[in-house]
Amino acid sequence: MSVSLKKGQKVSLTKDNPGLRNITVGLGWDVNRYDTGGAFDLDTAAFLLGAAGICQSEADFIYYNNLNHPSGAVVHLGDNRTGEGEGDDEQIHIDLSGIPSNIERIAFTATIFEAEERRQNFGQVSNAYIRIIDEATNIELVRYDLCEDFSIETAVVVGELYKSGNEWKFNAIGSGFQGGLASLCANYGISTD
Repeated sequence: MSVSLKKGQKVSLTKDNPGLRNITVGLGWDVNRYDTGGAFDLDTAAFLLGAAGICQSEADFIYYNNLNHPSGAVVHLGDNRTGEGEGDDEQIHIDLSGIPSNIERIAFTATIFEAEERRQNFGQVSNAYIRIIDEATNIELVRYDLCEDFSIETAVVVGELYKSGNEWKFNAIGSGFQGGLASLCANYGISTD
């Protein structure tokens, strides 16, 4: 049975699922096309973070131009440029047993491509969520529906997977940023020259 989280809540993924290894992190959303008249292109990313809370190299930033982490433990399953259709709009596969030992957290984000040029923000996005599925059983373990009212933000840290002792836990964050992907990259130590 899926655990439904609210902003700031945390839950252990592996305590009640000790054999949990492969998960899919799915993100989804709907957009109000009438606000700008233009098409929306939302993008998800995963930032693999060390003890200092930043990426140790550009290879630790997984997104539409870098779909695979060198460890093979984190794989972005592709860019959905329209967000059309039912279910998850974008997914990231995680092999918990393959995550390098120097990675303590994985932050999952969503940004709006060319948000400034298109005059778009997350206030025009609705029904956004993140969920975690056990790939072995196809059962949804955790779901976090973003209920925040983002009026000017063009990027959101949706949630984060983190290591606590021998457990993997999930934290529902829902924190908005201005400045799109570039501001997230700066926050996590990635240069966007």
